[in-house]
Amino acid sequence: MDQKQNVLRLPAEQLYANELEALKEADQDPKPAGWQLSPRSVLTFITGGQAGGVNITPKYIGHTRLVEIAVATLLTDRALLLIGEPGTAKSWLSENLTAAIHGDSSKVIQGTAGTSEEHVRYSWNYAMLLAHGPSDEALIKSPIYRAMEGGGIARFEEISRCASEVQDALISILSEKTISIPELGREVSAARGFSIIATANTRDRGVNEMSAALKRRFNILVLPSPAGLETEVEIVRKRVGEIAANYELQAALPEEEAVRKIVTIFRELRAGATLDSKEKLKSPSGVISTAEAISLLTNSMALAASFGNGQIQEEDLAAALQGAIVKDEEKDRIAWKEYLENVMKKRGSEWRSLYNACREMND
Repeated sequence: MDQKQNVLRLPAEQLYANELEALKEADQDPKPAGWQLSPRSVLTFITGGQAGGVNITPKYIGHTRLVEIAVATLLTDRALLLIGEPGTAKSWLSENLTAAIHGDSSKVIQGTAGTSEEHVRYSWNYAMLLAHGPSDEALIKSPIYRAMEGGGIARFEEISRCASEVQDALISILSEKTISIPELGREVSAARGFSIIATANTRDRGVNEMSAALKRRFNILVLPSPAGLETEVEIVRKRVGEIAANYELQAALPEEEAVRKIVTIFRELRAGATLDSKEKLKSPSGVISTAEAISLLTNSMALAASFGNGQIQEEDLAAALQGAIVKDEEKDRIAWKEYLENVMKKRGSEWRSLYNACREMND
């Protein structure tokens, strides 16, 4: 078996390798130092188009101007910070921008409460350090260190989940474009092309607020939730198809009507009102994001493939909805039950079977 076919999730530069190669061959515009594509070709890779007869699939469906600003930011000495609600494709956009510009999206720091300053700068192989003292062989380079050496882009996911002292370790790196290694008596200077793309979740505000000094080192872009129903339906349908193909789920893709119903439910619960704004709703405590809708539908496909006839049934959607909306809190169950009785039940015959399946799950 091809090794690529045996990998659960390919990085963007491998998943879209044929598109990147087509863009490289067709690219006639000047390329910035360290970039494999021109800014226009990077934009085409992200938003979709054609290159040498090859169809370039859109990776981000949203405001093209935001993508243009992101690409332009990475041409300067400022880093890029993508902020948004869960499910607004921050990490997906970060990965694909890095894949298009440098062909390597693997230099990643995942921000958590346990992320330390060593993860940002460098650490040591302590067995070698104790045996032979500080040396290049004992040095363990962080993803940011490696990106600086090669003039690449490092990704810092969920930066606001890190403690303030870890975040502040970035200030000197972004200002001076160097990492000092006093143990070896030298500094590492960033090669041209180096930058950092960070992401932050608006739900994490108040966890570890970024300092004003650090924010000044970033150009901040706020990624909005999908503006309209049709846009969100398109995003969900596209991503479900890609994920299902990667997982080789032996089930039919969800029908248009099923996707539309799930997106409608999510948008209404997220907004706390029906789409026509005629009725206010209680919103669940959990995240009712586009990413959750995608996960729900792929999980429904897995149910249909494993325990059904390969076609998504209303019972599959109901089971997935119950798990996505009711997050172990009594108020979530109440909010969901009120939605079923006050909204879904009144929507007529097209919604009747889904309503019955959901009500049975919620009893």
